[in-house]
Amino acid sequence: MRIRIKGLNRNVKRLADGRVVTYYYAWKGGPALQGKPGSPEFFASYQDAIRNRKTAPDNTLQSVLLAYQQSQEFLRLAERTRSDYLKKIAVIEKKFSDLPLKLLADRRCRGVFKEWRDRLAAKSRRQADYAWTVLALVLSWAFDRGLVLANPCQRGGRLYKASRAEKVWTEEDEGRFVSQAPQHLHLPLLLALWTGQRQGDLLRLPWSAYDGSVIRLRQSKTGRSLVIPVGAPLKAALDAAPRRSTLILTNLEGRPWTPDGFRSSWRKGCAAAGIVGLTFHDLRGTAVTRLAMAGCTEPQIVAITGHSLHDVTDIMGRHYLYLDPFPQPRGHPQVRDKNEISQLGSQLQRMFLLRKFFSAIKSSGCGSSLLQTRLRRAAVPCYPGKIQGIWAGFGNSRALGG
Repeated sequence: MRIRIKGLNRNVKRLADGRVVTYYYAWKGGPALQGKPGSPEFFASYQDAIRNRKTAPDNTLQSVLLAYQQSQEFLRLAERTRSDYLKKIAVIEKKFSDLPLKLLADRRCRGVFKEWRDRLAAKSRRQADYAWTVLALVLSWAFDRGLVLANPCQRGGRLYKASRAEKVWTEEDEGRFVSQAPQHLHLPLLLALWTGQRQGDLLRLPWSAYDGSVIRLRQSKTGRSLVIPVGAPLKAALDAAPRRSTLILTNLEGRPWTPDGFRSSWRKGCAAAGIVGLTFHDLRGTAVTRLAMAGCTEPQIVAITGHSLHDVTDIMGRHYLYLDPFPQPRGHPQVRDKNEISQLGSQLQRMFLLRKFFSAIKSSGCGSSLLQTRLRRAAVPCYPGKIQGIWAGFGNSRALGG
């Protein structure tokens, strides 16, 4: 007889040797189940987990933490974000799972939470801030639903404050990585520098997204769709790369990277090249700074990298501001390259704004089809010909890492 068990959580992983295994858990965040599905051992393991499961009282913080994990606000997050949140929720549960909810309205509760964060900061201020942020987010969610009377973690400030002005990949770093890191890591480097995209989006990027001139992708974190013109160095690398999978980036065996596998290989590649204090994510910031150095405005960078305008301003102003201390005279080849990049940014910005305008017309139901046709024809000269023509000439641009 076959028994259907509700609420099981299944997690599929690829091991280092290439094997694909499936792990089963009694519920999301619950204990792992032993035995094969359908076996007596498997069912007995599930029964033990249910028997030992603790039900949180409705008047404790644990009940709110569990309720948040079942909410759509949590479930719609990216898988990596959910995983990170669960780690911080476990830290919160360890200290405050039995905290009565009525104490959240006591002003002294904020001081208790602050002391807890200070103790976490003894190991890592950044991780302490992350735990505080997750707690504040959960309490904000609960406050909006009337589950708690106050959110004592609101506007708690940050302990970790560090400028990333020096956390950019220089030409020397890039050259050292290309000359000493393994060959199969060169394409990820170029993709990150020339697109400014996150690691997860690049690892999932299929060959079908590249048509020889542009890359089309939808960012998993923001849901924003981007059309990114491909510069000459990246185009040469993509055209020469063997297509061993449906995905562009693969490991030495020609298989798609797992996130953990890629991070491990990237760390080894950086170690081999002597790259210290720089991460793969810093390439995203490096792309922003190089565009800024080339003369692109914030809206123009938004059109290329997919950042929000606020994020680009914040990156340039607080984290990745990286200005050239030796400006070249007018007419210098590097300055001409910067002017061309600025023209590219203007074209992309115009395309981006027109696209938003078309969407507004369509969603509002107003505007004749003739008007929409004329507007689209007005946009044709700026895409894709002129953009691609400008972009293709950047092979020798120092500002863009060519």
